[in-house]
This record gives sequence, C-alpha cells and structure tokens, in this order.
Amino acid sequence: MDADLTVLPDAGVPLPLLVHVVDDDEAVRRSASMLLASCGLEAQTHASAEELLSRLDGLRPGCLVIDIRMPGMDGLALQLELAARGSRLPVIVVTGHADVGLAVRAMKAGAVDFIEKPYSVEDLINAVTTALSRMADTRQTLAHADAAAQRVASLTPRERDVLIRLVEGRPNKVIAHDLGISPRTVEIHRANLMEKLGCRSLAEAVRVAIAAGIRSASASSS
Repeated sequence: MDADLTVLPDAGVPLPLLVHVVDDDEAVRRSASMLLASCGLEAQTHASAEELLSRLDGLRPGCLVIDIRMPGMDGLALQLELAARGSRLPVIVVTGHADVGLAVRAMKAGAVDFIEKPYSVEDLINAVTTALSRMADTRQTLAHADAAAQRVASLTPRERDVLIRLVEGRPNKVIAHDLGISPRTVEIHRANLMEKLGCRSLAEAVRVAIAAGIRSASASSS
C-alpha cells in the first residue's frame, strides 16, 4: 500500500466515523469493505437504498458511498431523499463510464465526489477521506453552534434584546431608545451579557450570536 494511504489517522479524520456502502452487488460491497478496512476505516454495507433508509435513524455518522444504478430506488433518488430528510452525511456516488451525466446531476444535488467503476483503492480512499473530513468539519460547526446557543440561552430576556441589537450594529443610545431604557442600563446589560458569553470584544459577541442563530430583531421575532 502507498505510504500516503497509511497516514489517514493523522489526517484529522476521526476514525469513529463510518463509511456506509450502498450497492446491490454483494461482491462490490464485500470488496469495498475490505479496501476500507485495509486502510483502517470501518464500513457498514447496505444492499439497497430502501435498506439504508430503513436504518437511517440509527446510522452512525460518517459518509455514504452510493452506487448510482440500483434496482428500485437508484442512487440519485436516494441522495435526494436523504436531503429531504435532513441527512447531513456527505455522499460519494459510484458510476459507470456511461453515467457521467448522472454523476454531474448528483454533484449539483450536493454530492461531494464521484468515482467511476472500476475504481482503485486510491480512488476510493481519496474520495472517502475528503468526505469524512467534510463530515468532521460539519460536526465541529454543529458543536460550535450548540455551545453558542447554550451561552446565549443563559442571558436574561433583556440581555438578549440588547445582544440582538448589537448584532444589528446599533449604538447604545439607539438601543436605549428602542427598548425604552437609559443608556447606562444598556451599558450594564451589555457588560453582563459579554461576561456570560465569555467575550472580550463586541466582535466576539457578534460571532457567538450569529453561531447561535441570532441575525436581527425581525428574524428573531419570526
């Protein structure tokens, strides 16, 4: 095996992530699992799109390697169904030489990569590494958003009102006028929310607010 394929555990890809292989051909499923295992990656195989969907709620995080042509629901239809169900698992589609057009459609629908049959171990591992890195980035983003939301949840309603208006770029005097309180009271609320959010600057507070989903007073009230 090439040396560059042995450094996957050091590439920032968390090994607990799982590669889900969806293909109606048992030999292909077995081969893909063996290739992935040889590089230290764990795989779970699914014989059809329908089988994967039946297990969707219990799937471990990771990425999907989906054959574009399968009996019943094909790979593209599965990809669209996963998106409709809110799945965040990155998708790699596997195509034949005559299916490049389908691969392009899959990419436009959000697939992170496609590989053509017959694919090499390098093709598979490179695509999977990219997809798992994408998933790891997504998990970090979600974790950051959850942490930000928890910090914002610690604010009092009035502190949240002040934060929302700070995100909109309003100065203390305008915030005081909007909320019917004194500028001094706005300063107190501002100092308190900065402490609760663990922020030393307004820019940090705005970043936390945006990560928590706060955009503007009108957006927050909708």
